Amino acid sequence: MQFLPSRTSARLGACALLALLSIGLHNAAFAQWKWRDGKGHVQYSDIPPPGSVAEQDILQRPAGSARRAPMQGTPAAEAAPASAAASGPKLVDSELEAKRRKAEQDEAAKRKAEEDKLAAARAENCTRAKGQLRALEDGMRMARTNANGEREILDDKARADETKRTRDIITSDCK
Repeated sequence: MQFLPSRTSARLGACALLALLSIGLHNAAFAQWKWRDGKGHVQYSDIPPPGSVAEQDILQRPAGSARRAPMQGTPAAEAAPASAAASGPKLVDSELEAKRRKAEQDEAAKRKAEEDKLAAARAENCTRAKGQLRALEDGMRMARTNANGEREILDDKARADETKRTRDIITSDCK
């Protein structure tokens, strides 16, 4: 392959020219205004803020732009930027509103699932407590294991205590 200095330098020059042209064409896209509105929210736009924004609330302006005094008697000059700025936040607000609604629906679904899980556990406790109460009231001989792992037969006092505890469980879980 031969090295042709004139051909590579021509390509390099063409690439540099294209890069400079693209930067020059996109200069307008870098012109950004940044200001704080009356509610304290930071706003971004490629058009200047409305005249009602105080000078100290303008946080950033494009290079080479100076704040001009608003012209008296031309409400259309201020209405156009205000309406353009208003359409931007409405779009953002609707997206935020949709995200907020989805988050609320997800949270409601999560709460519902948790409530269903608790209701199922209560129903299971209720069924077991009713079976325990029937066994206690039948007068069958019952035993339980103590802390040492020894088997103890329930006497009349222990049976009455266990019956009361089981009835309390039925009262709380069987609604």
